[in-house]
Amino acid sequence: MSTATAMTAALVLSSCGSTAGEEGAAGSSCVDTSSDSIKLGFLQSTSGVMSISEQTVRDSLSLAMEEINADGGIMGKQIEPIVEDGASDPAIFAEKIEKLLTADCVAAVFGGWTSASRKAMLPVVEANNGLLFYPVQYEGLEASENIYYTGATTNQQIIPAMEFLAAEGAETLFLAGSDYVFPRTANKIIKQYAAELGIEIVGEEYVPLDDDNWTTQVAKIVAAEPDFVFNTINGSSNVGFIKAYYEQGLGPDTSPIISVSIAEEEAPAMGHPVTGQYAAWNYFQSVETPTNGDFISAYQDKYGAGRPTSDPMEAAYTSLYLYKNIVEKAESFAVDDVNAASDGVSFDAPEGTVVIDGDNHHISKTALIGQINEDNQFDVVFTSDGPIEPDPFLEGYDWWDPAGE
Repeated sequence: MSTATAMTAALVLSSCGSTAGEEGAAGSSCVDTSSDSIKLGFLQSTSGVMSISEQTVRDSLSLAMEEINADGGIMGKQIEPIVEDGASDPAIFAEKIEKLLTADCVAAVFGGWTSASRKAMLPVVEANNGLLFYPVQYEGLEASENIYYTGATTNQQIIPAMEFLAAEGAETLFLAGSDYVFPRTANKIIKQYAAELGIEIVGEEYVPLDDDNWTTQVAKIVAAEPDFVFNTINGSSNVGFIKAYYEQGLGPDTSPIISVSIAEEEAPAMGHPVTGQYAAWNYFQSVETPTNGDFISAYQDKYGAGRPTSDPMEAAYTSLYLYKNIVEKAESFAVDDVNAASDGVSFDAPEGTVVIDGDNHHISKTALIGQINEDNQFDVVFTSDGPIEPDPFLEGYDWWDPAGE
């Protein structure tokens, strides 16, 4: 934990008191349920290196809010959004979520993208017995009673991606990531599973999240000649990576990339066509489900016909509907009541029907691998055999050793 985050958590712990809130709520909740509206926090980076990705999450939450309000709200209450900018800085995320929970008295917060931002918010939301809905795939190895994880955990994205690579005949793999908790933890898992699959790791390089210079690191990829590059880079640093990758003569016919953070909105922003490259997600705009067409139409009607949909924004959209469904099942906004009611709550999401696991607060998700086409959309080349139950601690995998390399 950073010093700033630790200080924020300490301040929150010292400020907790028995403020008036909903009857039955635990902790220091100050949520007002007597009015015709309910406050919810929307906390994304609309500035800084992560804004290229997080702004679309904010947009999809706004769409879900408008739809829910038009349909009568949550338990008859209109959603009143309290909007904050995390500024691509974990310490600011911690400060903003404290403000949302203690000063703005929101019933739940929807936000974060990087694992660093989530881990900075975790002690604050736990200290206040609040709720955070986190919408992005991550490295797993976490479960909090105060967080709902609506993006993929490791066994729903990274492990299926590795199985796809093995099926494609990959024998060597180069790991390229941003230098923070998600890529390093994900790559620890990848290295152990690669050994199980007989895939050799021929290089591993990291660049800080706010650094776009990948020239030296990509030169090492050129020298290693891997069958695939596994990309765990986040944010605008991907632009620098892709630039160096193509400038040094690499491409999908030599050492193709499989990414876990490049989706439909990032692909056309890379500064170079990325046709033929791969990504592992649980939703693509191209998937055919009973509700996806309506979701795409509603999003593009609101934001423009040229605006694509993507996995993290779909997971955020889904998270607000899941919260609505849990609250209405619980008939309460109190955190303890919400948690008690969460198990088995479902939503017919654009990605397909998802179900909450009340024990670990993750949801079932179908794994997909897509290949980028000339329109910056993804042609699905792999689909798991139905939704995968979440296993954030990899308890079902004998090869996983948390203490290993």
